[in-house]
Amino acid sequence: MGAPLLVVVGPTAVGKTAVLLELAPRLDGEVVSADSMQVYRGLDVGTAKPSPAERQRVPHHLIDVADPGERFTVARYQRLARQAIAEIHRRGKLPILSGGTGLYIQAVLEPLLFPDEGEDLELRARLAREAEEQGPEALYRRLAQVDPEAAQRLAPRDLRRVIRALEVYERTGRPITELQREARQQAAPAYRTLKIGLTRPRPKLYARIEARVDQQLANGLVDEARRLLERVRAAGASRAGEKTALQALAYKELFPYLEGQESLEQAVERLKRATRRYAKRQLTWFRRDPEIHWIDLEAYPDPARAAEVLERLVRDRLLGSDHHQSGGDRDGSYHRSPS
Repeated sequence: MGAPLLVVVGPTAVGKTAVLLELAPRLDGEVVSADSMQVYRGLDVGTAKPSPAERQRVPHHLIDVADPGERFTVARYQRLARQAIAEIHRRGKLPILSGGTGLYIQAVLEPLLFPDEGEDLELRARLAREAEEQGPEALYRRLAQVDPEAAQRLAPRDLRRVIRALEVYERTGRPITELQREARQQAAPAYRTLKIGLTRPRPKLYARIEARVDQQLANGLVDEARRLLERVRAAGASRAGEKTALQALAYKELFPYLEGQESLEQAVERLKRATRRYAKRQLTWFRRDPEIHWIDLEAYPDPARAAEVLERLVRDRLLGSDHHQSGGDRDGSYHRSPS
């Protein structure tokens, strides 16, 4: 069997960090972040990064590894995360892969579904211009000719993915679907995993989201968003760029206010609404995985108590300890699907 890997998932604002700060020391563990926006430097308040003191208390990896205007792909995350996990194992520690970006977690545990065959920004820009001049349907028809399987999977107006598929074909001479099949056949690292999901009843989660946004605003979120916009613009990037920090939740919702297009109150309400929708999408993604053991954190207001229950579960199900009976088995506190 492979080396152990604990996976802790859950929606934004559910309370993952507070629990992990209690759980990781109990398990001699280190956290590998699976958050697509915590990879960026300078996005501290809006992404709810653990503080420097918290990161000193529990080592965190894959945080602050890219500049805000830099493109950060799933393939790059996969490579860096697997390296971090291997290094943690070499030190005799337990890696804890944790976050809310489901695709990042999937990329670590499985063969990469979107092979990193390279990017050609000039080619991408040319295809985008063609779409503007000829309409998205023209590019879709071209894709149907060179990669009918990809065209069947995509909607004609899903322009970003249509362009990406055409870009791959023009760069490699091979359909993206063919490359994806090859990637699936590659062996992923053989981890021995336990997946734990943290959840709360929807009204409670939404109330926490509202409170978090208010606290982020009090902690300087608007100024952080302003600095981000100025920094990336100075580097020559546009707000329309994809896969950069400019697309981060909590920042892009504030840009219209910073550009004088709407009031702060309107921007904040839009941010709260977008965060609620994001949490719902995260839960929808994770619900598809039947291997996740769900823990309702409302049963454990104290993160230390939640960590105690999780420690027993981890030792029973992952680390092979036979001298604990899981607290969840005794009191029914964990289950197979979130509320």
